[in-house]
Amino acid sequence: MKNLWLLVALVTIVSCTPEKKVDYTIITGKIENAKSNKVTIFSAFDRDAKIEITLKEDGTFKDTLKMDTDFYIFRQDRNLTEIFAPKNGDLRIEYDAIKKDSTMQLIGSLSAINTYILNKESVSKATRGDQKEMFLKNEEDFKEHLLKIKTAQEDLLSKANGISDDFKTSELRSINYEYLSFLSNYQTYHGYYIKDKTFKASENSLNELKTVGLENEKDFLFSQSYRSVVSSIVRNNANELVKKDSITDDIAYLKTVSKIKNDIIKNKLLFDDAKYGITYTENLEEYYALYSKNSTNEENNKKIAEAYKKLKALSKGSPSPKFVNYENNAGGKTSLDDLKGKYLYLDIWATWCGPCIAEIPSLIKLEKEFHSKNIEFVSISIDRIKDHEKWKKMIIDKELKGIQLFADNNWDSQFIKDYLIKGIPRFILIDPQGNIINANAPRPSDEKLVETLKSLKL
Repeated sequence: MKNLWLLVALVTIVSCTPEKKVDYTIITGKIENAKSNKVTIFSAFDRDAKIEITLKEDGTFKDTLKMDTDFYIFRQDRNLTEIFAPKNGDLRIEYDAIKKDSTMQLIGSLSAINTYILNKESVSKATRGDQKEMFLKNEEDFKEHLLKIKTAQEDLLSKANGISDDFKTSELRSINYEYLSFLSNYQTYHGYYIKDKTFKASENSLNELKTVGLENEKDFLFSQSYRSVVSSIVRNNANELVKKDSITDDIAYLKTVSKIKNDIIKNKLLFDDAKYGITYTENLEEYYALYSKNSTNEENNKKIAEAYKKLKALSKGSPSPKFVNYENNAGGKTSLDDLKGKYLYLDIWATWCGPCIAEIPSLIKLEKEFHSKNIEFVSISIDRIKDHEKWKKMIIDKELKGIQLFADNNWDSQFIKDYLIKGIPRFILIDPQGNIINANAPRPSDEKLVETLKSLKL
């Protein structure tokens, strides 16, 4: 009898113990014929959040996902795959890297949803066709084309099995947001492809965007397309503020975002802009004060505060960070100190950077105009070492002038980090004593640069 009571007591204790909540997803798989032995998995909501997994010799891998998101980007070599992996689930991914699309197999409790996501991408690509051809269409044909894509996606979703009603409801809304996202991009891309920067889409074509609210947290967390639409609407509203108040684009954007009441949405938009924008702004104090006043995410705020502190050290008159012993295409090594005594206009670029290459004709023209003056035009490539010969070839093919240097460790070069360079091209102006004149100088194609150089009385 005593043993019976002990058993009853034990069962009671066990049954009353709360079940521990699983806060991760198990991800496993096998990749054959992979060029590299690394897999990187990013949060689709925050690309800075990621894990790196090393493949075993047989191509297998296993890890857990604990990030604060349900959507991820799975990258192996140059293959990118969107995956849905909410906590307390499991997913196994298997494929041959040489023929990924035809060999992809998804296994586990999350396989049905992720199979749908893969099929959706295939259907979308097939229906969408060539991007340039799509955006070259006139407004009416473009919209009709988008509706065909949307209908194909909705049809695929309706036939998908093993997917919860809640997911289907959110996904149906996301499909509509994708349609609206393409619609919002029509003016920019159509103008680009017809080479007419003044092109304006009709008001009628953008009317549907006016029905989208900016405060839907559930959709914002679920749908990249909704985030894109929100960002586009905010950007358009900021452009109107620029015209109305005669303020700069970056300040107008922060002011527009600050009107959003939902903290998750507001913080995401503020941080996504600030992590790059603060390194480019011409109004550092105002930009940082506006960001700090409106952001409530402490982790983000620490990162931006750290960037602000570094950027303060790059203000006009401060000693420039230095580079040492960069390879000089003309022969030997060159350090910043070797160039003291002359003004320096630094061009940070890479052979793969389209906007960088677009600036080359203006840079060559500028170097020719100021060739006899007390200034050196110094181009610093941050190409990877594997593209070293490509760099040397481009110098010849493009007939690049000035001093051509090759940074010691591409993006991870200390000089690049010290200047907090997040995007290229980037231009820097330094005086003969090695002090900063402008850590974010105008581009060669900008008329302001010639005015600036002439004001230095070179």
